[in-house]
Amino acid sequence: MKSRFFLLCTTLLMTMVFASCEPSAKHNVLTEAEKAEGWQLLFDGETLNGWRDYNGDSLTAPWFAENGMIQAKGEGADEHGYIVTDKLYENFELVWDWKVADGGNSGVLYHVVENPKFAVPYVTGPEYQLIDNLGFPDPLEEWQKTAADYAMYVPDTAKLIIKPAGEWNTSKIVFDNGHVEHWLNGEKVIEFEAWTEDWFARKNSGKWENAPEYGLARKGVICLQDHGSAAWFRNVKIKELPRKTQEVNLFNGVDLTGWEAYGTEKWYVQDGLLVCESGPDKQYGYLATREYYDNFDLSVEFKQEADGNSGVFIRSFIEPGAIVNGWQVEVAPKGNDTGGIYESYERGWLVQIPDEKEEILKVGDWNTLRIVVNGDNVKTYLNGEEMVDLTDEKIGKAQGRIALQIHDGGGIKVLWRNLKLQTL
Repeated sequence: MKSRFFLLCTTLLMTMVFASCEPSAKHNVLTEAEKAEGWQLLFDGETLNGWRDYNGDSLTAPWFAENGMIQAKGEGADEHGYIVTDKLYENFELVWDWKVADGGNSGVLYHVVENPKFAVPYVTGPEYQLIDNLGFPDPLEEWQKTAADYAMYVPDTAKLIIKPAGEWNTSKIVFDNGHVEHWLNGEKVIEFEAWTEDWFARKNSGKWENAPEYGLARKGVICLQDHGSAAWFRNVKIKELPRKTQEVNLFNGVDLTGWEAYGTEKWYVQDGLLVCESGPDKQYGYLATREYYDNFDLSVEFKQEADGNSGVFIRSFIEPGAIVNGWQVEVAPKGNDTGGIYESYERGWLVQIPDEKEEILKVGDWNTLRIVVNGDNVKTYLNGEEMVDLTDEKIGKAQGRIALQIHDGGGIKVLWRNLKLQTL
């Protein structure tokens, strides 16, 4: 009996010794398998290299790295306290561990667009909500709770496993060419398709109805939010997914599905044609795609009736008050640089058309305008003839909608048809 007791004690002791010698789980590192699959760390475990203020070029927000964690001090507010990645991401799987303080509130945003016109990141980038569901001091709507696609889609409560404040959770966002998934602690709790009729209905009827660019960007920085309470992050890693090309018919010949009008000028469909016409206010008017198109090959036919001063905007975005920011490929009467490129509100004309090319425009007849945008390069063609070949760093950094324009002054009418686009 003594020998058996001695053997049992020795076995237990050795088990305890070996267990104490086993290394604890390592954080903020990738396995060889993860590296082979293309995963990259967004946090090195020691510094905030690769992160900076939203709309800034350095890190001054209330965040720091300590003990292998990214930590929010809890000094942020709705209007400040956001940090973003240096790099833009388009399609990806993003995984991270997180915890919040009692009553805490934070979030992870993606496809965030940086521009002085956007004071805060959430007016452009969707947010995976992180919050203390049980201890938050105010009542929460379902769209405000943890793992929600904030103010858009709510998680499946039957699959929701949330650890209490102060304990680590693991979350994942999948964004794959418009297919979106939210995961929490190993369970998929949300799945939807971005930019569908359902998605736009939610966007235009709730919190984002006065944020015209919310959720439209197809790429952007990733953002962490300090919303006035402490939060901690670790094991932040991302795997980029490939972009899929698509062919898009921007105009269906029946109605204005897929477009949004800004201003009071007239946009309508008649005899299978898209018509823009000056209204009684004689102001600028715009008809913009609901979706962003960044790299593309667009072909469109137009015929100018009356004064044909119009244009096609690329990589543009909308400010309240029907103000369009971006670059216009000119469509205008002969002698006014059709096919040239004009930048709104800043540099003005980037490229005007030589006089000898003005004769390419067919007056009172159908013309074909082709616009190829790829990275920082824009090429335009009118009736098969190259008009512009422009490389511009500022254009290369932008993204946005395609928009048709009515110039101010009144008396304008232009017909459009066969708006066909191939993404690149």
